[in-house]
Amino acid sequence: MVWWNVLMPVIEVTDLVKNYGDVEAVRGVSFSVEAGEVFAVLGPNGAGKSTIVEILEGHRSKSSGAVSVLGHDPGLAERSYRERIGIVLQDPAVEGQLTVEEVINVYGSMYPRRRKTGDLIELVGLEEKTHARIKTLSGGQKRRLELALGIVGDPELIFLDEPTTGFDPSARRQAWSIIDNLTSLGKTVLLTTHYMDEAQHLADRVAVIADGRIVATGTPETLGGRDTARTVITFHLDLQTVEGFPVAEMARLDSGLVTVKSDNPTRDLHLITGWALDHDVELAGLKVARPSLEDVYLELTGGDNHV
Repeated sequence: MVWWNVLMPVIEVTDLVKNYGDVEAVRGVSFSVEAGEVFAVLGPNGAGKSTIVEILEGHRSKSSGAVSVLGHDPGLAERSYRERIGIVLQDPAVEGQLTVEEVINVYGSMYPRRRKTGDLIELVGLEEKTHARIKTLSGGQKRRLELALGIVGDPELIFLDEPTTGFDPSARRQAWSIIDNLTSLGKTVLLTTHYMDEAQHLADRVAVIADGRIVATGTPETLGGRDTARTVITFHLDLQTVEGFPVAEMARLDSGLVTVKSDNPTRDLHLITGWALDHDVELAGLKVARPSLEDVYLELTGGDNHV
């Protein structure tokens, strides 16, 4: 039996490499995930994030490096390891003739400890579909069921592979509440997503992967220097030139959109609005913001917004 020290990281990856022939899909990746946190992995298609997650799940072997998950080597595919993790895949195979209640019972029977079927159905908001056959569920309802199946064994660590793909905005928010509830119970979550707002809302930390390497890690607020980046002030103005504008040396004018990048936004905004009042000018669409998580992601990955 493998004993895992709860003070150790739930996931610890060191110099992970995965080769497919001459193609190096994962190039010396290292990171760790602490107990109880939500760790989001972002990256363009083909960046290597799916390969990394499959190695952690025990579904794919590594070429070199060290991987420890809950104190186990996932490559050994031990039953004692699989009983402690939950996996929510994008396209699981579920028998369409079974009802929601029946399929949860079938999956639950494979685990030594499991959550009650009724509790799971309530948790994912499928009470009205308890006795409905899987084939009659909508895409969003099926996704909720898949989340229930991923946590039926009461796992300590949950892998969520783009869990809200195909959800409408309301269903996505409900899914976020479910995931928040899981973390409040002390569960650890490794999340892949292509929604920046999802990573912003759910993740304690984020890793961005590009070309098989981790190019940045941090909290959603600090990733890529977001917390120290220059503030961007934008507004529309009917000007042919920014000459005479109080911060003209920092301003860029493009088709009536003025963009000012500032290290001292309080001072510069005061100058700009004072100038506008003095000249009886309306600053249409005035916005003050630091780079968004999406802005940082696009910069880190070379402008590819497909994760």
